[in-house]
Amino acid sequence: MGEAIRILHVLGGLSLGGAESRIMDLYRCIDREKIQFDFLIHQSKTGYYEEEIQSLGGRIYRVPRFRLYNLSAYRKALRIFFDEHHDFRAVHGHMTSTASIYLPIARRAGILMTIAHARSAGVDRGIKGLVTKLLRIPLGRKCDYLFACSALAGEAVFGRKNMLAGRVRIVPNAIDAAAFRFHQETRQRMRQELSLENRFVIGHVGRFHYAKNHEYLLAVFAEIVKKEDHAILLLLGEGERMEEMKKKAAELGIADKTRFCGNRKDAWKYYQAMDFFLFPSRFEGLPGTVIEAQSAGLRCLISDTITPECLITKLAVSRSIAENPEVWAEYVLANREYERMDCSGQIRAAGFDVRTQAAWYEKFYMCEKDGGSL
Repeated sequence: MGEAIRILHVLGGLSLGGAESRIMDLYRCIDREKIQFDFLIHQSKTGYYEEEIQSLGGRIYRVPRFRLYNLSAYRKALRIFFDEHHDFRAVHGHMTSTASIYLPIARRAGILMTIAHARSAGVDRGIKGLVTKLLRIPLGRKCDYLFACSALAGEAVFGRKNMLAGRVRIVPNAIDAAAFRFHQETRQRMRQELSLENRFVIGHVGRFHYAKNHEYLLAVFAEIVKKEDHAILLLLGEGERMEEMKKKAAELGIADKTRFCGNRKDAWKYYQAMDFFLFPSRFEGLPGTVIEAQSAGLRCLISDTITPECLITKLAVSRSIAENPEVWAEYVLANREYERMDCSGQIRAAGFDVRTQAAWYEKFYMCEKDGGSL
């Protein structure tokens, strides 16, 4: 067998985020004798996944972060990079904010395939979000393939016209469903380790970012505590708003019942310890954490701004975040009793299994009839 082809994934960084986690799940499962992943990132600091990437045979490259004022320097850095590194079979851009800049440069350098992959259905507030929207306008005609994790994300990033024309391929955020399946023994052990016996445990997994709407989550939990004093909130993740949310929890009088657990590589164990999963995001692409929670047999309440494609099992329902937090709290308390079971089979059957997706990507990257159907 010849040398493996190399695919360059373009990301902001390599933190423990949703897109990064999904790509790493894929990287672990893909046949690395045929296909190797490399990464082009926009951060100087060492990311969470860098050591593992290097152990798997991946290479990591860096370019400066894009700031509106450094457009010329950003383009120059990318031209220099692709002039020196054009041995990739494909450039797979998950950072769509500047994909209309780096993908055409990659194409002119001789890269065979350029892919823009929509991972979110929203943008940041203010001027940054406005610039992102403007840069995405020509993206549909500046690359070879358009991927999206959901129809909602596809339309938000590539526009209705490209969606109606069938140009956007929906590629679900697949997970290793078997890794998250429910285990009663693991649940008991984790609840003992975390001192959660006889507690009603609400959980959330996600970075502390405006999109995740942690302030609403904390308000809901504060209402739950009024009627269930034994409730505990587990928050997994890190981010720029973490300290702000710690202050918010103190203001609401729930600091002693709210645990900020940080980034956890063993997040699957924490799902086992939870009793209910809340996810009131303002916008998402298709949140893998909601899929993971369902695979673990957790009842989930999510915002109706999130694509319904992630409501895979009967365990997950959506409500409006325009409702008073008390309404969400009442729903949680009224539906806290249910039979916990392994739902990983349902997740796989719905097309969210990373091993099935890895096989599809192998064909796609090898240019075998566009990969066929997922």
